[in-house]
Amino acid sequence: MPIFRLMVELDRENGVSKLIEVSVIGGGLAGSEAAWQLANAGFRVSLYEMRPSVSTGAHETDQLAELICSNSLGSNLTNRAGGLLKEEMRRLNSLIVDCAETTSLPAGGALAVDRVGFSRLVTRKIEGHPGIRVVRQEVKEIPQGPAVIATGPLTSPAFAEALSQLTGREFLFFFDAIAPIVTRGSIDMRIAFRSSRYDFENESGGDYINCPFDREQYLAFVSELCRAERIKLRSFEELAEDGAKAGRGHFFEGCLPVEVLARRDEHALAFGPMRPVGLRDPNTGHRPYAILQLRQDNLADTLYNMVGFQTNLTFPEQKRVFQMIPGLENAEFVRYGQMHRNTFIFSPALLGATLQFKRRSDLFFAGQIVGVEGYMGNAASGLVAGLNLARSLHNEPMLEFPPATMIGALLAYISHAPEEDFQPMKANFGILPPLLAPPKSKKERGAAYAERALRDLDEYCSSMNLSARIQA
Repeated sequence: MPIFRLMVELDRENGVSKLIEVSVIGGGLAGSEAAWQLANAGFRVSLYEMRPSVSTGAHETDQLAELICSNSLGSNLTNRAGGLLKEEMRRLNSLIVDCAETTSLPAGGALAVDRVGFSRLVTRKIEGHPGIRVVRQEVKEIPQGPAVIATGPLTSPAFAEALSQLTGREFLFFFDAIAPIVTRGSIDMRIAFRSSRYDFENESGGDYINCPFDREQYLAFVSELCRAERIKLRSFEELAEDGAKAGRGHFFEGCLPVEVLARRDEHALAFGPMRPVGLRDPNTGHRPYAILQLRQDNLADTLYNMVGFQTNLTFPEQKRVFQMIPGLENAEFVRYGQMHRNTFIFSPALLGATLQFKRRSDLFFAGQIVGVEGYMGNAASGLVAGLNLARSLHNEPMLEFPPATMIGALLAYISHAPEEDFQPMKANFGILPPLLAPPKSKKERGAAYAERALRDLDEYCSSMNLSARIQA
């Protein structure tokens, strides 16, 4: 069904813009944030979400901003890259950060949420906003009026074809894998133990449940993991054995399935998602050889996510192999891991750092489809796209955040990265300009990056007359 929009009309006598309606395509983290920012800027927004009439194959509900993978939104400490990004978004009045904090769960220094409560809260706020109309309909054409495209990594085939025609560029593909979830009651706490890393004195035990391996258990587990049967990919999705690029499909290095890591080196997991540093098994008094951490996944504290255990094993093999994990011998799996294709465009050729499409001034992109990675990176891009479309329609200068801010650095990367190196990018200090006199301590360097970024952000917001929530 074609989408037609009444455009902005500018009254030359009084300079007042009369916007009738703008479109946001996609009701994920980025689309929800973009719609919220546009509506708060005084525009009438139609937010299009194809679920539940059209399924993505990975989502389980019809709620907006549903979290498919982990329920953790990353570090909440400002001396960490993810925490700095959240603080920048917090100062820019982010809907997603606000809802995450309202539905947060214990997770040490991370911001984890009750995934059901979080998406329900976002949905309630969006549907309750007088300036937003949620339309449950698949969009198959590029909107003709002002719009933000935030269809995400699981863009429908029909809209992907429309985007391909619009961009004139071939899409790039990579694969993302999600981790299993088990019930808390099925974890054997005689073997597993509660602790956060380096939290030896916490009498409550810490925020994570840890399953400890000795060397023999670990090597046996890795051996079976390497032998286990994986879900066969379709011909156009086939991957090289080591996860390298084969044809157009390849794994995103930041989210490799555990079986791919294990095949690279038998100790890759012990130095990666199963590293035991900062943990001591109270049953032995020693650090385990390797560890699997489980993180609370819902507010009722009945479900736990296997941290870093993204996988593409068949469901029977997941049950067989993962029940070799000490403490999970009788684990009840309420969700098995899955792998799905994620789609993103070659943004450096198509978008500016404002997220404006170079070939159409009233069209903006946001979310993982532009090449930002991670929940908060996606939401941040939606925030910027919403603000910039609003400012563009008001004939105000668009926002291009300072490169020393995490938001500015992420958007500079996706708009300027060379084609041969372009892969989805998470928030990290490596993309920020170097410090003039960097401290030797990693924690102090992070604090210095954060201090500079937040100072630059506050000064920039003031110079652009952007209302921001400045923290003391």
